[in-house]
Amino acid sequence: MPILYNDATREFHLQTEKVSYIFSVLENDQLGHLYYGKKLRHRDSFERLFHVEATPNTACVNEEDLVFSLDVIKQEYPAYGTTDFREPAYQVLQEDGSRITNLVYQDHQIFEGKKKLEGLPATYVETEDEATTLEVYLYDKEIDVEVRLSYTVFEQLNAIARSAQFINRGHKDVNLTRAFSASIDLPDSDFEMLQLSGSWARERHIKNRKLVPGTQSISSTRGTSSAQQNPFLALKRPETTEHQGEVYGVSLVYSGNFLAQVEVDHYDVTRLMIGINPFDFNWLLESGESFQTPEVVMVYSTEGLNRLSQTFHRLYRTRLARGQWRDRERPVLINNWEATYFDFDEEKIFELAKSSKELGVELFVLDDGWFGKRDDDTTSLGDWFEDERKLPNGITQLAKDITGLGMEFGLWFEPEMVSKASELYKTHPDWVIHVPNRPMSHGRNQFVLDFSRQEVVDFIHSLMAEVLRDAPISYVKWDMNRYMTEIGSLDLPANRQREVAHRYILGVYSLYERLTTEFPHVLFESCAGGGSRFDPGLLHYAPQGWTSDDTDAVERLKIQYGTSLVYPLSSMGAHVSAVPNHQVGRRTSLETRANVAYFGAFGYELDVTMMTDEEKERVKEQIAFYKKNRALIQQGQFYRIESPFAEDGNITSWMVVSDDQNEAILGYYQVLSRPNPGLTRVFFKGLNPEFEYTIDGIDATFYGDELMGAGLQLNRYRTNEHPADFSSIVYKLKRV
Repeated sequence: MPILYNDATREFHLQTEKVSYIFSVLENDQLGHLYYGKKLRHRDSFERLFHVEATPNTACVNEEDLVFSLDVIKQEYPAYGTTDFREPAYQVLQEDGSRITNLVYQDHQIFEGKKKLEGLPATYVETEDEATTLEVYLYDKEIDVEVRLSYTVFEQLNAIARSAQFINRGHKDVNLTRAFSASIDLPDSDFEMLQLSGSWARERHIKNRKLVPGTQSISSTRGTSSAQQNPFLALKRPETTEHQGEVYGVSLVYSGNFLAQVEVDHYDVTRLMIGINPFDFNWLLESGESFQTPEVVMVYSTEGLNRLSQTFHRLYRTRLARGQWRDRERPVLINNWEATYFDFDEEKIFELAKSSKELGVELFVLDDGWFGKRDDDTTSLGDWFEDERKLPNGITQLAKDITGLGMEFGLWFEPEMVSKASELYKTHPDWVIHVPNRPMSHGRNQFVLDFSRQEVVDFIHSLMAEVLRDAPISYVKWDMNRYMTEIGSLDLPANRQREVAHRYILGVYSLYERLTTEFPHVLFESCAGGGSRFDPGLLHYAPQGWTSDDTDAVERLKIQYGTSLVYPLSSMGAHVSAVPNHQVGRRTSLETRANVAYFGAFGYELDVTMMTDEEKERVKEQIAFYKKNRALIQQGQFYRIESPFAEDGNITSWMVVSDDQNEAILGYYQVLSRPNPGLTRVFFKGLNPEFEYTIDGIDATFYGDELMGAGLQLNRYRTNEHPADFSSIVYKLKRV
């Protein structure tokens, strides 16, 4: 049984195959945290894990008791104001102005399976025996508020999912000013905090820092999870590497404003919290209303960062992503954006599609510029009807013409935005997120539609659904190219204005839910100016995302390496684009561009009609290689070997291995060529030491133990005699 309860000591023991998570009901009936780490044998009592003693200069809960103080006790869902001076997991503002609460244990329930979260994406089960859930019911009798803490244990997947629900049982209104999804108190602070940070075109770079006393955090206030920070945080021991050592990871299944925070107290206890950002947040709970926090997924590993990643990959690929495309091999696509930008017509698009088909491409995607009067980025967002100047026969006929070639057809939308120069804005200027009598900031000449309003979501749904019903469309690229400013809604009263950002995200989720339900055959790819909303929340609806607008092969090494810390290869859109690269101007070989892009959802973003015959033959070979190996790439175990974030960072290598260890593909990349470099070896990972393998292009066989222990000497087996700048090698292994 993955969840055990000791009735006499009121202790909860959550177990996966390799992990234990233990907490208890304290003497004051609040919840205390006892242990999170490597799996422990179950006992009738874990009281020895709890110890408290009198400490100077603090406050104690009960009069005449100088020992029991929440200031020095590890807790499960802590409150502020009753002797714990650290930041709390939640706060409830009451009508009399008080923020003091006392949530005490009332009851609990353990059951097989997992409930859905209303209106929010979350992990799920397909059969009830896949997971076990604990719900703990806490209650504050003075304000008549109940909190339900939910813990779902994925025993085989070694992950725990948590969330909290607040219910106002009373007759008075209350306001949630803070409602984190999870809080974890760890017994020491000997950790490094690892985060995924960046900006547009350099998303999810790995950053690392030592914990110090005080508060360290990452967050977003941009209305999205953002390119600047990803809703993920890991605490690793200083000696932990990719493949050994202890690490804790938390990942928030949410696409809006978030905060992930680590607080180290005066006794070096570490408190880790993650959830909706309390900055500029408030949620009014009237009598009978409830509020559900997003889900957080917790993963613990004693086998380094790579095992942590593999756990997230398997869970997110198989029990967060969903629908017909979850397990299907993704089509090789070509997107016309960097080939044409806004300058295209029917003839040009069809010629691109026809030439792509001849190379083996399976899906043609028509990007921005097909609607309204969209010749640049100043107009027409919101007018989701075809531009007859460019497409006189319409989207439906163009889609039929392209599918008639034996290809699939995809289309770009940016449904959450509107241009002032549009029919939609002329009709409904009130549908824009803004504050009356204040200037309206713009981003990319566009404004954010108020998806907190149901009629706005309904209208956009009607436009998109009409296009998807009429045309043979099997793919949608859903873009979102600006952050929120002047956050306000004309549809909400003053006391609910700080709910807008969260209600907006709920509106986005509801539109995704309706469209993916009505059009289950469509593969949705999320995008937000590249990777500005690449998060688990959208992965629930769109099983792949556009990883970054930066398609330069060298820059993509860091972007894809960092992204892989949490997200599976099947979720990462990765394309071969033109050179000089449109983002950084770098020239890399067609081979290296493909060798990087193979490790994701593979495609092209260039004008194939301008290629030489020799280049076209090489593209045919690349596509054939990917088609032959995409099941392995998308569903195999991923191993990071050499990091572009290392001190030198000149070499990156990674590989993917089939579950049965019969096949593997390794990618090895060099940024700059160096004189007289000496002998170079690459050490493989994840192979079966007893298996004998062949490597394409090498006339020899190797046992797995040799490749992992002694490595492969690249000087002897490299395919190019003199490696140049931005060079790469891909090795395909197969069991003899």
